[in-house]
Amino acid sequence: MSQLGLADTVVDQKSLENSVRRFAAQDIVLPTFAQLADPSLIDPAVTAGVDKNAPDPRNLFRVHWYNDLNGDRVQVPDHVVLPSTLTGIDSPVIVVFGDRFPMITAHKVLAAYSCFVPRVITGQFDPTCHRAVWPSTGNYARGGIAISRLMDSRGVAVLPAGMSKERFDWLDRWVTDPSDVVRTPGTESNVKEIYDACNEMAKDPGNFILNQFCEFGNPVGHYEVTGRALAHAFEHVKANGRSGLRLAAFTSATGSAGTISAGDRLKDIYGTKIVAVEALECPTMLENGFGEHNIQGIGDKHIPLIHNVMNTDVVVGVSDRATDELDVVFNTPAGQKYLAERHGAGPELIEALTHFGFSSICNVIAAIKTAKLLGLGADDAIVTVATDGSALYPSEREKTLARRFPDGFAEVDAAEIVGTHLSSIDTGNMIECTERDRNRIFNLGYYTWVEQQGTPLDVFEARRSQDFWRGLRRYAPVWDELIVDFNARVAAAR
Repeated sequence: MSQLGLADTVVDQKSLENSVRRFAAQDIVLPTFAQLADPSLIDPAVTAGVDKNAPDPRNLFRVHWYNDLNGDRVQVPDHVVLPSTLTGIDSPVIVVFGDRFPMITAHKVLAAYSCFVPRVITGQFDPTCHRAVWPSTGNYARGGIAISRLMDSRGVAVLPAGMSKERFDWLDRWVTDPSDVVRTPGTESNVKEIYDACNEMAKDPGNFILNQFCEFGNPVGHYEVTGRALAHAFEHVKANGRSGLRLAAFTSATGSAGTISAGDRLKDIYGTKIVAVEALECPTMLENGFGEHNIQGIGDKHIPLIHNVMNTDVVVGVSDRATDELDVVFNTPAGQKYLAERHGAGPELIEALTHFGFSSICNVIAAIKTAKLLGLGADDAIVTVATDGSALYPSEREKTLARRFPDGFAEVDAAEIVGTHLSSIDTGNMIECTERDRNRIFNLGYYTWVEQQGTPLDVFEARRSQDFWRGLRRYAPVWDELIVDFNARVAAAR
C-alpha cells in the first residue's frame, strides 16, 4: 500500500537517515496528528514570537484549525453561524474558517502536511535527492511549497495557468527557483492536464509526485484533524443555548476529496449526512458531465481515488455565476451596505463574509439547498468550511465587475444577486443518493484511475466497501509513533 501513501514501517533506512540529518541541521521538529487535532497538547512557547506567514519550521505547529487571524491559539475553531436573515432557512449554518491556517491562509496546508510527512518518516522521500511535486488547482500546490520549504526540501507546484493571479503571486514569493512553478493548460476543472504533466515529470526519479487526489494521507489527516475540529465547533454552538441541536449535514465541495473525509468522522459520531458539492458547469457526479468553471479550489471532471463515494448521501451542483457574483456583494461597499440595510447584517457578519472564498460561498449555497431538500428545521445544524478567504480573489472580482457590471456596481445590483443566488435557492441540480447513484459515481472513477493512471483493479475495487475506509483509521496513531521516533532521532543527531 506504500504506493498510496500508506506505508506503516520504514521503507528505506538510508533515505530516513538523510532526512534525520537534514532536519537536525535545520532544527526541524514534526508535530503529531494528535497534536494537530488537539493543539492544547502543543507547548505555546513553540510558536511564540514566530510570524505565522514566515518560512519557519515552527509554523508546522500551526497547521491546525485553532488559530486566529494573528496566528494566536484559540480554544474553539474560529467560525460563524449564519443567521436565517441571510440564508432564508431556519437551520443554523456553521462555517469554520480556513483562512486562519498559516502561510497560505487556506486549510490545504493541512492536506500537504498529511501527504508529505508519512512519506518522510517512512524513508520514502529523501530531501537530499528528491523534489516534492505538488499537483493542484491552486491551494494544495501553495501548501505543498510551504511545507516543503519548512522541511528544507525542494518543492515544485503544478497547477493550471488560468488560476487566480494571487495564487501565482504567492508562489513567486515562496519558490526558490521560478522553474519550480509549472503551469499546465486550462483552469479549475483541467485536472487531467495536471496528471499528464506529473506523469511526464515522474519519468525523472528525482521527482516525487505527491498527488492529493490519490494520496491517502489526505483523508487520514482530515478525518483526524478536520473532523475533530468541526465536531468541536458544533458542540460549542450546541452548548451555547441550543441544547436540542443535532448535526444534520456536512457540505463540502469535493475537490481532491480530502476535506469531505471529515464527514466520515461526523457520520460516525452524529449520523451526519455527507453532502458532496461540485460546480454545475462541470456536473461530474450529477451527470457524468464535463465543462469549465471558476469555483477555484474544487477541481472536477473526475472522481478522486480518495473519495469515499459509497458514504455519500447527497450530491449538489452550484453555479460559478452564483459564487462569482456573491463574492462581489460580500466585498464591495454597495453590496455590504445592501446586506446591512436590507438583511440586518451587522458589522461582525459583514466582516466574516469577507473570509469566504469562492468554494466557501459554494459550500454555503449547498448547505441552504440541503436544508430545503431534506426539510431541515431550527434544531438541525449544517456545518461546512470556508476553505479560504476573499483575499485570494481580488483579480477575479475585477474581472466579474468588468464583465458583468461595466457601468458600476450599485445596491440595486446587489439586491438582484442576493435575490437570485440566495433568496431564491431551490432544490434543483441535486441528488439524494440511492445505492445505484453511489455505484454509478464510484464506477466513473474507473476510467481515470485504472485505465489512465494504472491503479490496480483490486485496489480500486476495495474502496467500494466501508471496511477499506475504516481500515485507514489505524494509520494516524501508527504515523504518530513514527513521528515521535523520527523526532527522537533528529534530537540525537543535533
